[in-house]
Amino acid sequence: MPKAWTWIAPYTIAILALLLAGPLLSSLASVQSASFPQLQLSGSQAIRLGTNLLALATLWTLGFVATQQIPDNGRALTFFRKLALPVATLLVVLFVNKAFRTVGLPLIEQIGSSRFAWGYTIGLVGSGLWLTAVWILNRNSLREAFAPPERTRKEAQAHSEEEDRGQEEAAEPPSDATATIAIAQANGQAPAMLGRYKVLKELGHGAMGFVYLGKDPTIQRFVAIKTMRLDQIGHDEQLQDVKARFFREAESTGRLSHPNIVTIYDAGEQDNLGYIAMELLEGTPLNQRARKPNLLPVNDVLLTVATVADALDYAHQQGIVHRDIKPANIMLTKDRIVKVMDFGIAKMASSSKTQTNIVMGTPTYMSPEQIAGKKVDGRSDIFSLGIVLFELLTGQLPFTADNLSAVLFSIAHHPHPVIQTLRPDLPIMVQEIVDRALQKELPHRYRRAEEFAGELRACLQSLAA
Repeated sequence: MPKAWTWIAPYTIAILALLLAGPLLSSLASVQSASFPQLQLSGSQAIRLGTNLLALATLWTLGFVATQQIPDNGRALTFFRKLALPVATLLVVLFVNKAFRTVGLPLIEQIGSSRFAWGYTIGLVGSGLWLTAVWILNRNSLREAFAPPERTRKEAQAHSEEEDRGQEEAAEPPSDATATIAIAQANGQAPAMLGRYKVLKELGHGAMGFVYLGKDPTIQRFVAIKTMRLDQIGHDEQLQDVKARFFREAESTGRLSHPNIVTIYDAGEQDNLGYIAMELLEGTPLNQRARKPNLLPVNDVLLTVATVADALDYAHQQGIVHRDIKPANIMLTKDRIVKVMDFGIAKMASSSKTQTNIVMGTPTYMSPEQIAGKKVDGRSDIFSLGIVLFELLTGQLPFTADNLSAVLFSIAHHPHPVIQTLRPDLPIMVQEIVDRALQKELPHRYRRAEEFAGELRACLQSLAA
């Protein structure tokens, strides 16, 4: 069982233990000789009925916990998350009826057969209607899980003709490919090929260099290709170190498999140009929703940040720290799926020092331990995500100053503003969550992003109540 789903095990074990305990305990001589006159039940009947009801209560609790623990990815998991509680309720109603009719008939006689039948009917119909309504309202989430990405289909249509027209004219890269790529980069032109990928057009600039739209002709898959100019690194020893880190980080990040983390397909080097091929997305980066009047609703912010925290916790458990969490590195796709981008790239880029002109991360989102140059772990990402949460809720950063040095000093030493002074409509629980995420001392911060996500979802539940 994956670690992220281990929360199911204790409830399953408890249910099985209770179901086994009933028959075993009821067979004891001391239990068989006992009776419960008030309930008109023998000792055996009372034990079996009690253990069955406890097992059903545990089952219902499992359904409730599932609504908190199953990741909300906007697709299949969201569908099952919504269905968990009504399914558990329906099962409880069915098996409560069976338990009473098997070992609790004297109680049914006390209640009255007609009353019991009416109660069972109401419970059965009510839970059935609840389940049906939830199924209908969330069926789109299940459909999205099996629908091919719209972006891929559109891009395929847009570029298939271009691909066919250029097929006959395509030629092998020239022998002086190094000079060709260098000139193309200098002029802002895309190289024709990067590894096995055909470069179709430039999409923009990323943290490391140009970002291109590419296509893997073998499997007809469109990808985003992020590049880094390795020839700008001055010393051979430093170049080898950067290359080693580049491929080590790409390899480790490529092992991540999570619905809310952008997938890395490949990494390579061609003529002093390092590149990473990754999943192609269409959507809106959260930096476009971090300023008034474009702020997301509070519930959407809390759910989005909780989803990011789940993705980060998964990565942290694999030994990977993002190091550059910020709104620009979080995408909300057109399918309303949250995607965290650029895992591990910040660590790789920072190893090349400032003289390489490679971005070392974003100072306004750094943790105090990053600023101090200390070794960081997942709690550093939690601090950065706390800044993102503050910004998405208020439209401004918690730490600002006139220059970079003052910003870094503020992050390391100054308290963040009280969020309710900027958003009085926010509940106190939001303030408490932000305060804990932005604790400068590591022992006072969330130990795991999983805890961060759990409190955000608890806050969502309280707002919905």
